[in-house]
Amino acid sequence: MTQSMSRIAKCIDNGPMEGFWGILKRECYYGSVFTDKTSIIKMIEEYIEYYNNKRLQRNLGVQTPMEKHEKYLLAA
Repeated sequence: MTQSMSRIAKCIDNGPMEGFWGILKRECYYGSVFTDKTSIIKMIEEYIEYYNNKRLQRNLGVQTPMEKHEKYLLAA
């Protein structure tokens, strides 16, 4: 199985994912020491949870991605 972060023939999808991984590395990875694969996987899973549910983002109107998504669903 090959994992992809974008839709087929939609290279524009790559930009937001590259940005996300850059933010994750800047906020959690650089300067940290991981002694095994399990600890880095745990850090990534915890960061994704934080990013989606607690990290406020200015470009979303100072809300979390989940808050923005929930408001979008209510408006639809």
